[in-house]
Amino acid sequence: MTQVGEGQEAEEATTPPVLTVGAPHVGEVLADRYELAEHINDDAAGRQVWQGVDVVLRRPVAVVLRYPGGDSAQEMLQAAVTASRVIHPNLAGVYDAIDEESRAYVVREWIDGEALRELVVEGPLDAERATSIAHAVASAVAAVHATGMVHGNVHPGTVMVADDSRVVLADARATEGDTPDTDVRAIGGILYFALTGHWPHAEVGPSSLPDAVRDGSGAIAAPRMVRAGVPAYLDDLTMDLLDERLALPSADVLAAELDRLDVAAEEPFIVDAGPLRFSAIEEGLPEQPPATRRKLIIGVASLLVIATVGLLLGISVLADRGDSNDAAPGPGGAAATTTEQPTGGTTAPAAPKAVPLTRDQVRIVDPDGDRTELGDAALMVDGKRDTAWESDTYKNLPFGDKSGMGVLIKFAEPTDVTSVQVNLSATGASAELFTGQGDSGNTSAGDKKILTDYKTRIGEPIENHEATTLTFGGFPPDQKHQYLLIWFTKLPQTSEGKLRLEIQEIAVQAEG
Repeated sequence: MTQVGEGQEAEEATTPPVLTVGAPHVGEVLADRYELAEHINDDAAGRQVWQGVDVVLRRPVAVVLRYPGGDSAQEMLQAAVTASRVIHPNLAGVYDAIDEESRAYVVREWIDGEALRELVVEGPLDAERATSIAHAVASAVAAVHATGMVHGNVHPGTVMVADDSRVVLADARATEGDTPDTDVRAIGGILYFALTGHWPHAEVGPSSLPDAVRDGSGAIAAPRMVRAGVPAYLDDLTMDLLDERLALPSADVLAAELDRLDVAAEEPFIVDAGPLRFSAIEEGLPEQPPATRRKLIIGVASLLVIATVGLLLGISVLADRGDSNDAAPGPGGAAATTTEQPTGGTTAPAAPKAVPLTRDQVRIVDPDGDRTELGDAALMVDGKRDTAWESDTYKNLPFGDKSGMGVLIKFAEPTDVTSVQVNLSATGASAELFTGQGDSGNTSAGDKKILTDYKTRIGEPIENHEATTLTFGGFPPDQKHQYLLIWFTKLPQTSEGKLRLEIQEIAVQAEG
């Protein structure tokens, strides 16, 4: 069962009084729209978490209720309003926030899956999966920080892993004391928890999860000391993020580093990849713990070896040039030499960035239709998950008598696209992504030409998708695209048993 809303312990974390009058119940409809279906749990702040159904858009939702509403619920409601402004594949969509004085509630995306805290109950994760989850969380946090906001509740209870493997960060709850560094350090906590099954309370924040393993002095034990098989560089990265004596990177820099380390499970980790290194906050750090001191000694020794080898090579080169008959002697008989300036170090790739789409950049492609379903395409890019473009209702699969329908995306200029995400209101859709050149015109003939010309498929087709979010990747590196066609070949089935395509939002990511 999906767990939602279980974040870090909040100051107001108390179990709400048992409600007898006005208590929510199965079947109750909130705001004439959100029907409560099942009580899931009460979160750390004493709020009730329910699975519900949006009876207007016919989709599952998560409803978080707090008693009472009014002034005491302003922090929760404001956090929801703030979160609703950020759209990212790894952030849970926030649909509504309502204050009824006696109670307040937030309505957000329902994730079919389980929280990281539940996933790790079966045992710590392997290095590849831990890195992949941390990478998704860092990307989500970077998107939040890019708007000037802070998430404030990065925790194994708010990191959701969907059944389709999508990783989603939910339940933003920033307080006055939270900063971007708070979020970044918590990503280190996510890595530590995924690798060990323990949450570092002192370094990240209190929680009902078991505290990190510590030695007699209270120092945190590195993941490699807790379990075998953790790569050295992932161990170093995790410990650096949790070391309060080190300055932290920004979330986008960390996301880029984790992207570099996030290789496919079937590929071997690059043992010599090396982690992102952070600088000390100030000079004169206190005595280092043994593990850290050992890393420093090894680092200094490595630098000495490099310097020595460089010196010997330099002497050898100078000697060789001194013996050359082609070299013109300089003052004192020394051979004149020229040296090339070393090139700069490689820079970690920037984190993906969102590509905003306007209403003029999307249109419906319907070569076999009667052209009556083309309106309201702008609702797919209005930034609101509670609005949607809807096709007609069809009686039979896969798409009535049609070969399919599509959405043409026209970027303002060629773009280094990395992913396209399509949010639907129901599961079971089949779709493919194609690229081509130009728009043949918004006519039946133009749409038929697009269907004929757009033959270069990107990534793999998505068949009978079991989730409402379709994510297309597999874009060839170093290639830019100005026109993309999302082509649907099978209709989803709505909660009413009807066959209809409802596209709530399209989000595009490009290279930073």
